[in-house]
Amino acid sequence: MKHFSVGILLHIGWLAICLCPIPLLIFQKQWVAAGGLGVLSSIAVYQLYLYATNVNRKLARFFESVQYSDFAIKFRSDNTLGESFSEINQEFNKVLEAFRQTRAEKEANLQYLNTIVQQISTGLLAFDGDGRVELLNGAALRILGIYRLRQLSDLRDTHPSLFEIIENLTTSTHQLYRTPSEQPLTVNGTLIQLRGKMVKIIALQNIQSELDQQEVEAWQNLTRVLRHEIMNSLTPILSLVGTMQEIVKLDLSPVLPQNEAIQDLSEALDTLQRRSSGMIQFVNAYRDFTSLPKPNMRELTAIELLNRTKQLFQEPFLQTNTQCYIEATPPDLKLIADAPQIEQILINILKNATEAAATRIEIRAYADAQQRVCIEITDNGHGMEPEALEKIFIPFYTTKKTGSGIGLSLSRQIMQLHNGQLNVSSIPNQSTTFLLRF
Repeated sequence: MKHFSVGILLHIGWLAICLCPIPLLIFQKQWVAAGGLGVLSSIAVYQLYLYATNVNRKLARFFESVQYSDFAIKFRSDNTLGESFSEINQEFNKVLEAFRQTRAEKEANLQYLNTIVQQISTGLLAFDGDGRVELLNGAALRILGIYRLRQLSDLRDTHPSLFEIIENLTTSTHQLYRTPSEQPLTVNGTLIQLRGKMVKIIALQNIQSELDQQEVEAWQNLTRVLRHEIMNSLTPILSLVGTMQEIVKLDLSPVLPQNEAIQDLSEALDTLQRRSSGMIQFVNAYRDFTSLPKPNMRELTAIELLNRTKQLFQEPFLQTNTQCYIEATPPDLKLIADAPQIEQILINILKNATEAAATRIEIRAYADAQQRVCIEITDNGHGMEPEALEKIFIPFYTTKKTGSGIGLSLSRQIMQLHNGQLNVSSIPNQSTTFLLRF
């Protein structure tokens, strides 16, 4: 601004030079000269006005561009008005460039944050005081099973309990909510003031896998304790039975060969020995449930995995006249998994399908909307009743006379070791569908 002050002084000096002689010229009655200097003085005043107000106009343009975030404007370096204006223009341009950089950084950070919000698996929602949606990510739509959400009131029909939780939110909340499809969700909500208005922020998290993991761990602990206690009791009993059988065989039978009581005792000991051995075998059958090895992960081609499993059932399918169809989309679909363990899951499911009198089995492998690999097995067997469907993954539960009730429990545990889920749906007397999601 130093050059600007000098420019003002020069204009004032020029004006003074033009004005000072005028009274003398008028006194000397040199009207033409006085008139000429008057015109020059008017020009000098006008130039001084333009010079002084040019900065004000530039300041007004500058503040207006800041007010309306128009940082694309450029102030030209006008050297014709002096070096001071060139410096002012340069400073204005520097400030606007700093604003542009700051806005670009904020937009980049906002885009980065929005990308994170859209990619995370936690559902995020935000509503203003009137119930309008301020924020909504794709995970929230997927978790709630809806396609769009514009108002909080839109949840009243599809998720009435969740609507009540959010509607009555006053400070913060942490609740468990089950969707109409029985998916357990944790609802974390808080009320904040943002830009002078109250905003409700809601986070939804599907905790089905955590509950499944806790359930499996609880059953494992129970099975481990029961197995330990049963083995500790049966082993000495079996040893004593063996000793008693030897006594009856070597000491009592030769002395009293036709004694009916001795024969009954021998039969009772044989039965006790047989049942004790069967009980030990039964307990040992659950050893795998409590000691699954860590999966050996490697890349697999889905269609090859399915074909290998189907080949194992070639003979059973022929005997039951069962048609099995396999499809992978895309044909070269890959997944990361332990091949023997996943094959064991598929074997359990296909075995159940054949035992359910299925005549058609469809196996599809595909990537879902979240790019998670899924294997879906659907059969047209007799299906399952809702009561059985609720208990199907509980260890030891079975509807078969000779079943152990461990196959599907083991299958779900394998999927959990793969950080995946195993779910089932069924329509009685129509179909059953198992879904492996990796």
